[in-house]
Amino acid sequence: MKHHSHHPFHLVDYSPWPIMSSFSVMLLLASMINWFHSFSTSMFFLSFPLTLMCMYQWWRDIIRESSYQGLHSKEVILNMKWGMILFITSEVFFFISFFWSFFHSYLAPSLELGALWPPKGIMPFNAFQIPLLNTIILLTSGIAVTWSHHSVIKNNYSQGFNSLLMCIILGLYFTLLQAYEYYEAPFSLSDSVYGSVFFVATGFHGLHVIIGTLFLFICLIRFTKNNFSLYHHFGFEAAAWYWHFVDIVWLFLYTFLYWWSN
Repeated sequence: MKHHSHHPFHLVDYSPWPIMSSFSVMLLLASMINWFHSFSTSMFFLSFPLTLMCMYQWWRDIIRESSYQGLHSKEVILNMKWGMILFITSEVFFFISFFWSFFHSYLAPSLELGALWPPKGIMPFNAFQIPLLNTIILLTSGIAVTWSHHSVIKNNYSQGFNSLLMCIILGLYFTLLQAYEYYEAPFSLSDSVYGSVFFVATGFHGLHVIIGTLFLFICLIRFTKNNFSLYHHFGFEAAAWYWHFVDIVWLFLYTFLYWWSN
């Protein structure tokens, strides 16, 4: 059924995926809390596939309406750009809260911490080992995704695909190195405010890297299906914006939590 309108904006059809996604994510978070407290994973293995299913179905519908039905006009894409900008802005303030907590303890460590930073008994990471390597990896991945975007603008889709694939591989490599760093960590989440701030800040950044890698992987699949063109590739552009945000946050984390705090 085709709808005719006298405006350039896209009014979405009724969809079950927003409400289904809300319930599945709520169930996923409840299952993780149950996992942490009761060491039971049965609910998690029910809620996680349900969340993935909702993601797949919802993204599939959006790709259909944008790439095949032509419903994303210039005005619609402009609104999406503003939405993505506001979303990244909210993520900036999300990480500002972690840095606020860090500087509150770093600049004036309390007597309970021994008036020292890092607190006595905590051995921080060497900033010039795995953290420096991860910094190089993320900066290189940022160059790769920028080159991929440039290649799309120049209609060079083979270079765009290869550069994006390189970016995804580097993102996975970063995640593996951070997991190894956590495994070898000489302190834990419960080791005073230092451990809490470190693992919460870097852990949430690692989660954003995983989300950004998944975001870019979906774009890689869309490359194979010729969903992007010179003038119509905002899905990929939004993923590139998100990845650059992840890069910038890591530079601040490396500077303050690894190097300056050491």
